[in-house]
Amino acid sequence: MNPAHDYIYRSPEPYRSIMMHLQSLIESTIPEAQLNYKWHLPFYYLDEKKMFCFLNFRKKFVDLGMSYGNELTNQHGKLVAGEGRKMLRSLRFESLEEIDDQVVIETLLELKEIRLNHKKKK
Repeated sequence: MNPAHDYIYRSPEPYRSIMMHLQSLIESTIPEAQLNYKWHLPFYYLDEKKMFCFLNFRKKFVDLGMSYGNELTNQHGKLVAGEGRKMLRSLRFESLEEIDDQVVIETLLELKEIRLNHKKKK
């Protein structure tokens, strides 16, 4: 089994269900995102080289972490700073019911635009 899928499927409930739901949202919203396994976490990449987002089970919640998340507008007020990491922001969920699909989708689309703009600048 793919180590990224293994990480998700071996996580305890309710966190497994949260990650599976987020996985579904990511893959339907950004179909070109590629799931890999890096730093012991399921990581999504754009263009094989650009880190996009990752899933992380953290004992009491699931982080949907986002590289360059510091550039997001945080229009919904849901982003959390990444514990000493300047460029990382995340959406955190303790239950499946907390997930607002529209907030996740809008955040992912905004992040995609940011990441694609970084590509153009290089």
